[in-house]
Amino acid sequence: MNEKNCDVVIVGAGAAGLTAASQLKKAGLSVLVLEARDRVGGRLWTDEIDGAMLEIGGQWVSPDQEALLETIEELGLETYPRYREGESVYVGPDGALTRFTGEIFPVGPETEAELVRLIDKLDAMVAEIDPDRPWEHPDAEELDRISFEAWLEQETDDQEARDNIALFIAGAMLTKPAYAFSALQALLMAASAGSFSHLVDADYILDARVVGGLQQVPLLLAERLGDDVLLEQPVTEVHWGAEGGVTVVTDAGLTVHARFAILAHAPVLYPWIEFVPPLPRLKQQLHQHISMGFVIKVHAVYDRPFWREQGLSGTAFSPYEISHEAYDNTNHGDERGTLVGFVSDRNADDLFRVSAAERKERILESLSHYFGDEAKSPLVYFESDWGAEEWTRGAYAASFDLGGLSRYGADLRTPVGPIHFACSDMAGAGYQHVDGAIRMGRLVAGNIVAEARS
Repeated sequence: MNEKNCDVVIVGAGAAGLTAASQLKKAGLSVLVLEARDRVGGRLWTDEIDGAMLEIGGQWVSPDQEALLETIEELGLETYPRYREGESVYVGPDGALTRFTGEIFPVGPETEAELVRLIDKLDAMVAEIDPDRPWEHPDAEELDRISFEAWLEQETDDQEARDNIALFIAGAMLTKPAYAFSALQALLMAASAGSFSHLVDADYILDARVVGGLQQVPLLLAERLGDDVLLEQPVTEVHWGAEGGVTVVTDAGLTVHARFAILAHAPVLYPWIEFVPPLPRLKQQLHQHISMGFVIKVHAVYDRPFWREQGLSGTAFSPYEISHEAYDNTNHGDERGTLVGFVSDRNADDLFRVSAAERKERILESLSHYFGDEAKSPLVYFESDWGAEEWTRGAYAASFDLGGLSRYGADLRTPVGPIHFACSDMAGAGYQHVDGAIRMGRLVAGNIVAEARS
């Protein structure tokens, strides 16, 4: 039997796990990172498809993502701004296209007034939320019992205003229908980005990209860790107990004995591991109340960024389109043009009920409603389907069902004996983003170092 010993065994070689491993190693502890996939990066994945470099997973960097920006600088990577010159486009409920500039969509004056009012109200509510402890808000239970859709219905009779406000949380972030998560979960999503206004401002939340792809962050971290990272090692068993320490067994026949373990992967994967003894009942119940969202990230590469010739930025929105948002995703220094579009929740469900050919046709038809018929004929077309990824099973991250955040949120990060938990799904600031994964990796590493020295 192949056996190894270390101070800390880490399950998952994404940004959280590799950050934790790096911090622990700097503190003088021995580590071993076990990754189920044949690559590092988790939900970060930069790959070449039909001769085009595509960001299959996460890719954007915003100004408030301090942990990610610090890591990018420390690794010697460069960023470049997302292309945003020219006008954006909006498709309304009647199918009409309007070109616009600024953050507020080009809607009627009454709807615009409602949008501004709702954004201001949500900003004020978000300011009262601690993203690390949203359950401590005085109205947390009440806000967690009502869906975000129902909350919006209480706030306004303007359907287009409701549709657009919901778009920023439901379609663009949690990738679930607005009736499937609570108002408290929506406030956490906004608080994790600093404000609801930040989510509305695409130029802020989707500010920059890393030259060569964001997966370079985990690739370079793993390179520094060297032989302490092992690929194709799906963990099947975690043994822990009162005597202290932990033993981890992989499907590849490796057994690792350690003082501590960090599970640094999506929490929806915990049921795929046999815990001996089982995790406490509260933890097991908690894990039944979180689930991943569902989104298709669509990449369409053309011989040139033709939309720029029309004076368009490549930024497009509509809660009424199959692809509810799209952006110019042209790579740094590339003469070709790339559009990235997103199809989420119920629209994604519907498209996986038809053939791949029909799915592609419908998505490109939707993009053509923003950018014209030329959008229907890309040189390269690719769909990132993280729901089909065995070791992720959804995107972008996990969120609680109605009532789950106030009921179980405080227990999400709580260690179980020597077992600690870290991933973007349980972050406060940077929730659902690489920044949150790095913050969680740092936090858990610091907790283990303090415990190891006590």
